[in-house]
Amino acid sequence: MPSVRPASPRDLPGAYRVCLLTGDSGRDASAMYRNPDLLGHLFVGPYVVGEPDLALVVADEDGIAGYQLAAADTRAFEHWAEQRWWPPLRDQYPLREERSPDAELIELLHRPPTVGESIVRAFPSHLHIDLLERVRGKGLGRHLVDGLIEDLRRRGSVGVHLDVALDNDNAIAFYRHLGFEELERRPNALIMGLGLGA
Repeated sequence: MPSVRPASPRDLPGAYRVCLLTGDSGRDASAMYRNPDLLGHLFVGPYVVGEPDLALVVADEDGIAGYQLAAADTRAFEHWAEQRWWPPLRDQYPLREERSPDAELIELLHRPPTVGESIVRAFPSHLHIDLLERVRGKGLGRHLVDGLIEDLRRRGSVGVHLDVALDNDNAIAFYRHLGFEELERRPNALIMGLGLGA
């Protein structure tokens, strides 16, 4: 059975790989990008390094098979990333004139996506969960979200949000089943939120 444990920097290569293998709306995005690390730099690294208390990995005999990453205070996390995480990556990956999937991710390193103040005020925390196919269907997703919600409530958070690709029907259905509601619809993504009040 897969196990869940706190993430550490030594898990970054495996977690980056999970991010790539689920980076196309839950499907393998390896063929989409020349640089396999860009997705992980955006969506994994800053959480494992900057919010380690809320970073978990799912591991089995074949290695890292999933993760749960979250920030209790979205704006504080964004501030930390702006000061500590993005600057060296921006030096390493300057903006490009070309139009390519890699260039689009590099642009996000320089201009990270954010959600509006009204969403962050009501749902100040946010989360990411990705699981490889081999560990799906075992109740791990529900287990991870339930544990995170408990943790965020203990920390005094009043709500949590996430974004999910519009064409990721399975993930949208999963989060709706857990009580998340649509907050905002973007061209390629849905922002969903769950209140954590009593």
